[in-house]
Amino acid sequence: MKKLNTTLIYVLSSVSLLCCCFFGLGILLALPSFLIANKKFKEATQYPEEFDAEEVKAMSTARTFALVALAINGLWFIYSVYSFATMDTEAFWEEFNKRMEEYQ
Repeated sequence: MKKLNTTLIYVLSSVSLLCCCFFGLGILLALPSFLIANKKFKEATQYPEEFDAEEVKAMSTARTFALVALAINGLWFIYSVYSFATMDTEAFWEEFNKRMEEYQ
């Protein structure tokens, strides 16, 4: 029986959730995580006699976790792009300069 290693998928997905606060850039880790999980899950369902049922179930759970991480990062990325595109740059720089003067 072959083993499906879900550790890489869980690590990439978890780190991507931590990185979503940086303008949704965790998507760079969440996408490969989901693609790897999906590929391994398809392989396991295509050849079920080569894999243990528990391993397939664990891979399904890891794939779901990776998909959730990808969705959260994707939504946060879209929100960040939208916020950046619609912000008033003059007001932003005014506020920035005002706060810089306060700190000096």
